[in-house]
Amino acid sequence: MTMMLERYGHGGDLWSAEEAFHRPKEQFLDYSSNMNPLGPPEVIKEILTASWYDIVKYPDPAVRELRRKLAQKYGIDPESILVGNGAAELIDLIIRVLKPSTTGLARPSFSEYEEAVHKTRGRITNIPLSPRHQFELQWQDVEAVLPAVDLFFLGHPNNPTGKLLSSNVLSNLLQSQRKLVLDEAFMDFVPQESEHSLLKLASTSHDLIVIRSMTKFYSIPGIRLGFMVTHPDLIQHLRQQQVQWSVNYLAQRMGVAVLEDEAFEQSTREWLRVEKPWLIEQLRHMGLEVVPSDVNFLLFSFPVSSGITVKQAQQVMGHQGILIRDASLFEGLNERYCRVAIRLREDNERLLQGLRSVMNDLTKSGGTGHV
Repeated sequence: MTMMLERYGHGGDLWSAEEAFHRPKEQFLDYSSNMNPLGPPEVIKEILTASWYDIVKYPDPAVRELRRKLAQKYGIDPESILVGNGAAELIDLIIRVLKPSTTGLARPSFSEYEEAVHKTRGRITNIPLSPRHQFELQWQDVEAVLPAVDLFFLGHPNNPTGKLLSSNVLSNLLQSQRKLVLDEAFMDFVPQESEHSLLKLASTSHDLIVIRSMTKFYSIPGIRLGFMVTHPDLIQHLRQQQVQWSVNYLAQRMGVAVLEDEAFEQSTREWLRVEKPWLIEQLRHMGLEVVPSDVNFLLFSFPVSSGITVKQAQQVMGHQGILIRDASLFEGLNERYCRVAIRLREDNERLLQGLRSVMNDLTKSGGTGHV
């Protein structure tokens, strides 16, 4: 019996991989989580070295320095910002406090939206994303569910598809008189980020909330750090319901420091500008059906003719020490879909080599090869 690597709902679970494939977790090349391969920035090491004894102090309960730094970077009021223990805490907090009766979710999308709604016993209305439109949300599909929904929770860009919401959909949603929560966890990776992000608009809006993660772009998922932006009145209400001491001392220090590292930002954008189109081309050359992506990860599917399922591919590649994300676990995707991060060229070449071996071995055996 094979172990499901995503049994806790996420990629990047090296502990489950260690149990499943019987090799030390340090030996895996992880394509199942979407971290920036250039990180963490060097300043993270400096903080851990220089500030370790400061953990004897309580963190700032109001996260003042980091909120001021974020406000300065994005040109918004510090009172419109709430920092949390990763985007996951903020997703849960928003749904727990607002308690929407019915939440509209695009399918496929990040599973934690659904989990947060279920915890409050709310209802979910699905909005399908179609491969016919390259998984881009269509306004007519949103409009069809509008009467039944009081809050929309959408990825911008969406995970696992990597697609931004169109200006048409955003404009109509903002005029819909519904609460709108946008998860911009991967927005840092989008070229011309400031043209697409709705952070500034959210800072003065009662109906729009934008969530951002600081762990993906800066590769610090073990620290847990994210923030949300909306009208100060709503921020104050949400803060009152947040767990005390949610953001630890080191996370606050690291958040301030990485925001000052402009060279790291520039290096990341240049790496992705080159590597993303190259990897897409290589995957398509192998016959894989790749969804165009606005960010640092790719959704693709194995061709029907190959008979290959992502679970088979995950097992074969796991034994090779390469972890990929079983995207069939996202509602709305079938057994052929896989999601991979974009990493450095040397790693990407190893990924391609592993995928070629999967294609050769399993296609020849009609998808029934030994896994």
